[in-house]
Amino acid sequence: MNIFRFAGDLSHVFAIIILLLKIWKTRSCAGISGKSQILFAVVYLTRYLDLFTTYVSLYNSVMKVLFLATSGATVYLMYVKFKATYDHNHDSFRIEFLLVPCALLALVINHEFTVMEVLWTFSIYLESVAILPQLFLVSRTGEAESITSHYLFALGSYRALYLLNWVYRYMVESHYDLIAIFAGVVQTVLYCDFFYLYITKVLKGKKLQLPA
Repeated sequence: MNIFRFAGDLSHVFAIIILLLKIWKTRSCAGISGKSQILFAVVYLTRYLDLFTTYVSLYNSVMKVLFLATSGATVYLMYVKFKATYDHNHDSFRIEFLLVPCALLALVINHEFTVMEVLWTFSIYLESVAILPQLFLVSRTGEAESITSHYLFALGSYRALYLLNWVYRYMVESHYDLIAIFAGVVQTVLYCDFFYLYITKVLKGKKLQLPA
């Protein structure tokens, strides 16, 4: 554990809180990609299957339960409780184009060819691109609400902070994980255009608009 990883985890939790509060308070999931939320749920399910078999620390276990529970709750709110407010028409990204390549890549490039390791690797690859349906939805609708923009910024900050975590671990512990670093770089790059627009638009009180 180091300050960058801890800050990244806090940013991740903050993003989830923003999202759930947005949906619950407005009683609507408009502007939120259900497909991205399904992908994130798949990420946590495949990554944290070791919850009941491997104990690392109380902090680690609590975070695993938190991410599993909140991702499930988000999917439930979007597809069951507030289903009528979900924008099916604009949320049309073909997630099979992300799931299949990530699965194949995990089978080919992994640290160890075991079920748990391949699933963990798959979750790393999938998380790096899971935000694409959300960015696609924003580009199709033309703009994002401020609260949705805050959610995306917090989520992107989480991955950027985790990259700093890997730099720190390499410098201090001489430890690195090429798969996690590569996926983190890909995910952070996907957010770059959004970060720029967030800083130049949203923080100045304007609506965020992504190019179609």
